[in-house]
Amino acid sequence: MKRRKAREYALQILFQIDFKGETLNSRDLDAFWYDKKENTEVKKFAGELVRGTMNKLNEIDSMIGKAAENWVLKRMSAVDRNILRFAAYEILYRTDIPSAVTINEAIEIAKKFSSAESAPFINGVLDRLAKDAGKS
Repeated sequence: MKRRKAREYALQILFQIDFKGETLNSRDLDAFWYDKKENTEVKKFAGELVRGTMNKLNEIDSMIGKAAENWVLKRMSAVDRNILRFAAYEILYRTDIPSAVTINEAIEIAKKFSSAESAPFINGVLDRLAKDAGKS
């Protein structure tokens, strides 16, 4: 399965939800997938990440806020904020994915979709979050 692609889609969906200031609804997910020719496994994993992240959003945001010293979540770029969110979900709530894999994937996605400064920032926040959660 192409988990990197699924994570990239999860980022795009979470970004869209964040930008609209709404909650997750099935119509938005259906509309997102309408013109995408991805296999079922990619869609399933992306959906799990999005639903899991949105279901635990308040807890995730709180944990990110603690791990990101001197940073306010709302002041982070929307791309970075949403990469941190789905990666935090993976680290905190998915026992089938090692934290190191999640952190590496988040860094690579940040390099592709965000600024040059984002990768080290995301690495630092997620590493701290994993350590605080006893996952590293």
